[in-house]
Amino acid sequence: MSATAKSLKGAKPAPRENPLSEFVWTATDRRGKTIKGEMAAKSANYVRAELRKQGMNPSVVKPKPKPLFGSAGKTVGPQDITFFSRQMATMMASGVPMVQALEILANGQKNPKFTTMLKALRNDVAGGSAFSEALKAYPMQFNELYRNLVKAGEGAGVLDTVLDTLASYLERIQALKGKIKKALFYPAGVLAVGLIVSLILLMYVIPQFKATFEGFGAELPAFTQMYVSASEFMLANWLWMLIATVAGGFAFVLSYRRSTNVQRTVDRMLLKIPVIGQILHQSAISRFARTLALTFKAGVPLVEALDTVAGATGSVIYDEATRKIRDDVAVGYSLNLAMKQVALFPPMVVQMVGIGEESGALDSMLFKVAEFYENEVNNSVDALTSLMEPFIIAVLGVLVGGMVIAMYLPIFKLGMAI
Repeated sequence: MSATAKSLKGAKPAPRENPLSEFVWTATDRRGKTIKGEMAAKSANYVRAELRKQGMNPSVVKPKPKPLFGSAGKTVGPQDITFFSRQMATMMASGVPMVQALEILANGQKNPKFTTMLKALRNDVAGGSAFSEALKAYPMQFNELYRNLVKAGEGAGVLDTVLDTLASYLERIQALKGKIKKALFYPAGVLAVGLIVSLILLMYVIPQFKATFEGFGAELPAFTQMYVSASEFMLANWLWMLIATVAGGFAFVLSYRRSTNVQRTVDRMLLKIPVIGQILHQSAISRFARTLALTFKAGVPLVEALDTVAGATGSVIYDEATRKIRDDVAVGYSLNLAMKQVALFPPMVVQMVGIGEESGALDSMLFKVAEFYENEVNNSVDALTSLMEPFIIAVLGVLVGGMVIAMYLPIFKLGMAI
C-alpha cells in the first residue's frame, strides 16, 4: 500500500461545521427607530456584526427561547407538505438557491411547528448536508418514497421537476383518500348520531314513561317492556359498559398498531365487504400503479422502487403482495408475471404492465392504470353513497322509530281501556 493511500486511510474526516442557531435581536437604525427581528447564525457576535453591516446598532442579541411545553401549534400535515413541495419546485425552477427558498418558506408559515422544521432543514442544507439527507430527520412528514425521489432528483440534476411531480402525486393521493373517507365516514357519522339519540331515549325518556304508566296501574305491552328492560339494564350497568367499550376500543387500536396479524385479519375482512371492499381494492391498485410509475420514471431501479411502493399501498395485504413481487423480480421474473402470481391484480392490469414492459413504456402504462382506477374509485364511491342512503334510513327507523312505537303503545292501550 502506498504512503498516500495509508495517509488517506488514516486521515480523520474533517469536522462538520457547527449548525446554525436561532437568535432574537433588538437594534436601532440610523433614525433612532427600534427594530426587532430574528436571525439564524453561528453565534451572537455574528448577528451583531451582520446588523452593524446593515447600519443598525444592536442592543440585545440572545438565543431564541424554546416553548415551555414543546412546540406549539398544529401538526405538520399532508397539505403542508404538498404546498411546500409545489413552492420549492417553483422557486428552484426560477433559479432561487435552495437555502434561500427554505428561508422564504420558513418565514411565510403560520404553523410554528412547520416553521421550526423548515428552519432546521435550512440550517442542515446550509451546513453542507444534501437535501435528501436533511429530510431523514422528519420521517413522519417525508416518507421513504419522498426521500428516495428527492435523492434521485438530486443525482440527475432535476430536483425542481421531481418536487413538482411529487406535489401533483400528493394532491392526487390526498384527493383519493378524501373521497374514500367521505364514503365511509358519512354513514358512520349518521349511524353514530342515531345511536346517541337511542341511548338518550333509553336512559332518560323511557324511565319517565315507565314511571308515568306505573301510576295508572296498567300492564305494559311486551314490546314496550322489552325496551324498559333494556333501559333498566343500561341504567344499572352504564359505568361498566362504558369502561368495557373504552377498554375494548383501546385494546383493539393497540393490538392493530403492534400486531401485523391483526392488521392482516382486519384488512382481509374489509376487502371482502361488498362495495366497500371493491373501493379499497381499487384504491390500493391505483396507489400501487401511480407510486411505481413515479419512482420508476425518476430513475429508481425497479426492485428498489417496489420496495418503496410496498408501504404506499395503504393495505397490509397489498404491502405483503408487493414485497413478494419485489422478491420475484429480484431473481429474474418479469413484473407482469410476478404480479400474476400474487393473484390480487385484475387481468387487465397485468396485461397492461406486460405491454408496458415489452414496449419500454412501463411508467406511462402504469400512469394510465392509476388514472383508470382513480376514476373507478370515484364511480364506486358515488354508487356506495346512493346505496347507503336507504340502508341508513332503515337502520335509523329501527333504532329510533322502534322506541317511539314502544312508548306510544301503552297510550293506545290506555285509550282502548277508557
